[in-house]
Amino acid sequence: MTELYSIKDVSRIFALQESRLRYWMQTGFVGPTVRKGGRFYYTFTDLVGVKVAKDLLAAGLPLQTVRKNLVSLRSALPHDATPAARLRICSDGETIVAVKDEVAFEPATGQVVMAFNLPALAGHVYDAMQRRGGSVEQDAVPAAIAPDITEQNDGSIAYRRFIDGCSAEDADDAATAEHRYLEALELQPSLAAARTNLGNLLYRKGDLAGARAAYEVALEHEPGQPEARYNLANVLEDQGETELAIAELRRVCATAPDFADAHYNLGLLLAKVGGAAQAKQHLERYLELDAESEWSARAREFLAA
Repeated sequence: MTELYSIKDVSRIFALQESRLRYWMQTGFVGPTVRKGGRFYYTFTDLVGVKVAKDLLAAGLPLQTVRKNLVSLRSALPHDATPAARLRICSDGETIVAVKDEVAFEPATGQVVMAFNLPALAGHVYDAMQRRGGSVEQDAVPAAIAPDITEQNDGSIAYRRFIDGCSAEDADDAATAEHRYLEALELQPSLAAARTNLGNLLYRKGDLAGARAAYEVALEHEPGQPEARYNLANVLEDQGETELAIAELRRVCATAPDFADAHYNLGLLLAKVGGAAQAKQHLERYLELDAESEWSARAREFLAA
């Protein structure tokens, strides 16, 4: 039987905030691949992806480069990878490979910025899960990510500011969060994740024009980010541009078919404009993805009507 890990387990294993893991999942960056009983779970192979993402970001690589490496990893890593797999993961920051029996690929430059053994990772996972069982650490709060930042690496500093902003949001300190996101964007204007989160803050303050502009710029830098497009659709609907909102939500559902809330909102908007048949399809899909949410009752009421 495949071992499955909850988001809380993964947070403890890698000392990552749960909010960070959820954001990575929502944006399609890296996340769990198994859905069971209305919840998402990580396999051991998924844990490898999280480990790679954390290490490469800590090394100061831009999000886009890390995303490209993760795609390469998924194609190289066996789908049935288990803790006993004799594999080693290596990256030079541009290329990532998985090899067996300690025969590691040597990049042309000879420089490897990240390498770890899957058996060693498996041992760390086992230890973390054992601690969860009965020690005081089971309720411990994960330590903040602490990448090695240098003044020569603006990308790394920008990401650190972004993380600080997310932590401030988790603490309900919107003013500090906004300040940190602005600092991150001043250092790295292409950091789409920071732009999206800034848009979310502006949206909550009622600044629809500012939020819309933030989401649009985020999508210019990262067109495939579903969260920015989903939130842009919400702004468009609030501004009375329902057809544009529907178009954006259709794109989200097409590129991120497991984005449950996008199916829910699209279903309601389609029902609003008279597309009952299509609305039903998206609400049914929503219930497949998130049958236990607070909005599921409303979706069922519509489908029963």
